[in-house]
Amino acid sequence: MHTTESSENYLETILILSRRLPVVRSVDIANELGFKKPSVSIAMKNLRENHYITVTDAGFIYLTESGRAIAEMIYERHELLSVWLMKLGVPEETAVEDACRIEHVISPVSFEAIKNHVKGQLLP
Repeated sequence: MHTTESSENYLETILILSRRLPVVRSVDIANELGFKKPSVSIAMKNLRENHYITVTDAGFIYLTESGRAIAEMIYERHELLSVWLMKLGVPEETAVEDACRIEHVISPVSFEAIKNHVKGQLLP
């Protein structure tokens, strides 16, 4: 399962929007990310061709099983790393920005080690 940082960001955004909205459309993604609709349309085409999303005739976007797995992995990394950095004293805005960069490059082994280390400190 190899994806680009851009693809991961789009999948994560679709996941987040799907929890807030009854349906997700390209325009919702464009608004959320501050991107122009043609850029989002190209990204959705790529995600669809890689079987990470399906798009209905009405333009509703849904994550496939593999797309959801990636989105949830990235979202978990983002949430844990953001909270952890803030607990270390990093200002929220910086912590969120740094977590967004780290979440795409950290290895599964390193992330699991961090997760296990902070589990008692951060997670109920």
